[in-house]
Amino acid sequence: MAEDKTSNEPAEDSTPAARPAGGGGLKAWLPLMVTMLLMPALAFGVAQFVILPQLQKGLGIKTATGGEAGSAPKKTPGDAKQESVIMSKLLVNVADTMGARYLLVSLSVVGNSSDFKQKMADRDAQLRDMACGDLSTKTLADLEKPGERNMIRTELITGFNNILGDSAVQEIYLTEFAIQ
Repeated sequence: MAEDKTSNEPAEDSTPAARPAGGGGLKAWLPLMVTMLLMPALAFGVAQFVILPQLQKGLGIKTATGGEAGSAPKKTPGDAKQESVIMSKLLVNVADTMGARYLLVSLSVVGNSSDFKQKMADRDAQLRDMACGDLSTKTLADLEKPGERNMIRTELITGFNNILGDSAVQEIYLTEFAIQ
């Protein structure tokens, strides 16, 4: 009978004293909630104050310092009003198409020197020749590459500044760009 007595007794693990006190509830979720709230704030802080300044420094981008955040940058005495000159309808054969395909480009050339328009007018033929020569080297595959317009823009700015001197050209906008 001693064996029957032991089988009727409850197991020690099922006693109320064996279960952990205060199991579950808010205390169990508190670390998760704190983590979910603090991680986005921490990520924003690291991106804003560590990663972005390092990227700007590496790329040479200057940020506005001092004064109000929305204040306009101070002009130096050398700054002049920007002027633009339109170069319309540059028509060239696309390379490696045996004259079957054409590229039509119109440009807006921006500079900030006081005599920019006069320099552009004086050297118009030379600038058009340089632009057409550069554009005619582009193949159809080149023209279809992503970012090729930016490459063309950079090449034209460099070429125009070599002709005009003194980094006269600040920007070139491709107002028309058609391949036929």
